[in-house]
Amino acid sequence: MKNTITFEEQQLMSLYNSTGTREGLIASLTEMRGYLDADETELMELTDSAIAKLRAMTDAEYDALELFPDFEQEDTDAD
Repeated sequence: MKNTITFEEQQLMSLYNSTGTREGLIASLTEMRGYLDADETELMELTDSAIAKLRAMTDAEYDALELFPDFEQEDTDAD
């Protein structure tokens, strides 16, 4: 894949990946972006970046992504 997906982009994609398809995810993210307020610039930029990367990849590259939300923070002090 040309553009590496960041952790934040992966989490965003995981949350909006209800259809399980690349085109469906692009549509979901595009719809969500329409509800953002003008002051939500960070989320808007993250969404735009994720959409651009999804558009640039093939369906096979999309299918290789592991889009499962990770709600647990990594704890390096565990054990």
